[in-house]
Amino acid sequence: MSVTSLKKNTPTDSVERRLRVQLAAAYRIADHLGWAELIYTHISLRVPGPAHHFLINPYGLRFDEVNASNLVKIDLDGNPVGEQPYGANKAGFVIHGAIHQARDDAQCVFHTHTLAGMALSAQEDGLLPLHMYSHNFYGQLAYHEFEGPSMRLDEQARLVASLGAHPALILRNHGLLTLGRSIPEAFVRMWRLERSCQIQLAAQGARLRLPSAEVCRQSQALGDEFLTDSAPLGELEFAALERVIEQKDPSYKN
Repeated sequence: MSVTSLKKNTPTDSVERRLRVQLAAAYRIADHLGWAELIYTHISLRVPGPAHHFLINPYGLRFDEVNASNLVKIDLDGNPVGEQPYGANKAGFVIHGAIHQARDDAQCVFHTHTLAGMALSAQEDGLLPLHMYSHNFYGQLAYHEFEGPSMRLDEQARLVASLGAHPALILRNHGLLTLGRSIPEAFVRMWRLERSCQIQLAAQGARLRLPSAEVCRQSQALGDEFLTDSAPLGELEFAALERVIEQKDPSYKN
């Protein structure tokens, strides 16, 4: 067996391959759910190991064109790691690189520009504790003031400060962001945050009834218990949608 063959079969390479497939699945799931925004927005994943490298979508491709092999590996300065046929979007590494570097639990970062998310991000009062999905974020949600498209590196420190220790962030007048220790964890947070925005926009046509702070805190705790009762956070939900896209188009694994 050649040295090259041995190198290709190292555990690190096999772990990265598995994560590439799962991240590509996340892009296809996001497309299936209507979270894609032409060629914009990103889902990133930190690559295991001492180097701060992460995987992100190739800029210029739609979410439904992303597969395991065309994901771009970049460093925290946005430079490609090794020879790659595609590049990455600058705003993507400004936002994602800052969070991956600052938070050890930010293995995966979802960022979206959905209709509901962007509309909610433009509301003065932000996300209201209207229902059990929004209660998942009661005391768990941060806000970052709008500075225009994230193209300047000096915004990174302010972005990280805004996020703090929270698992979710509303970028005001911009969109939504969630993070997780795994792809499924970041995904289920985004699904619930997106759903919370949709429900709030739908409910605002009438007088709103808000539960008490005590009930919201209780609902938040019970929600955490519910979401992790049978499996790690997000695993069952992500797997359910993985089966959908597997039947729809398994080319994401290529």
